[in-house]
Amino acid sequence: MSASPAAPPSADPGPSALAPPDPWHTLGRFTPARIGLGRAGGSLPTRPALAFQLAHARARDAVQRALDTDALRRDLARLGPAVLEARSAAPDRAGFIARPDLGRALAPASAAALAAVPPPPAPFDAALVVADGLSARAAERHAAPLLAALLPRLDRAGWRLAPLVIVTQGRVAVADEIGAALGARMAVILLGERPGLSSPDSLGAYLTWAPRRGRTNAERNCISNIREPDGLGYAAAAHKLFHLMHEARRRGLSGVDLKEDAPALDPPPAARLDGAQ
Repeated sequence: MSASPAAPPSADPGPSALAPPDPWHTLGRFTPARIGLGRAGGSLPTRPALAFQLAHARARDAVQRALDTDALRRDLARLGPAVLEARSAAPDRAGFIARPDLGRALAPASAAALAAVPPPPAPFDAALVVADGLSARAAERHAAPLLAALLPRLDRAGWRLAPLVIVTQGRVAVADEIGAALGARMAVILLGERPGLSSPDSLGAYLTWAPRRGRTNAERNCISNIREPDGLGYAAAAHKLFHLMHEARRRGLSGVDLKEDAPALDPPPAARLDGAQ
């Protein structure tokens, strides 16, 4: 009696047949957070477990990646301001990660170069700084579009801006030294934030009134998670940042005493309801 032919392999039953979906999995449509992942026995199903490992690898790569200063300088120069480059005291990426204090101070040569910039007849209203921080990709992707939305507002309001400074291996506090060296009344730094497992390219904006070395985080204001399309959009971030800068200049302070209470941003005309004026 001949053996029966082997049955053809069945189609992939899909993850739902192997690991039924969690009752909360539909909430994933509204958030990039890991929610309702399900389980296979006492563990995660294979697909979300692999997705977690991929996200972790992307976050590690974001921290290690070097800033493309040439490309960033070209993008920023198109916006009009003079652009300078500087380095922090961290000698390389490994030193930047191991010694946060070095990323908060300028290298001696950069400090001397900025101190040699001719002072203006009147103090600059603000020094704008772009740094790699903990995600160079965030600075490369989002700094220029954010400044493209912000600079025209500052120009219309008559702000006097120092040359824009790009800093490699820079942390937030390095802007305090830069602002002081350029004689600016406030410093604003845009830099990559610590990557999360759903946001390896998030940009942060930090504002400090009367910048000088030794300022604390309580003396700053922060706008976080600036990135399109998954975070705070450029127009909304520029609106909030301009409001903070205006209020900091008007009141002569920043930090815990300055609240982010910008009025609502009007939607673009195409987003308004029919008939709205």
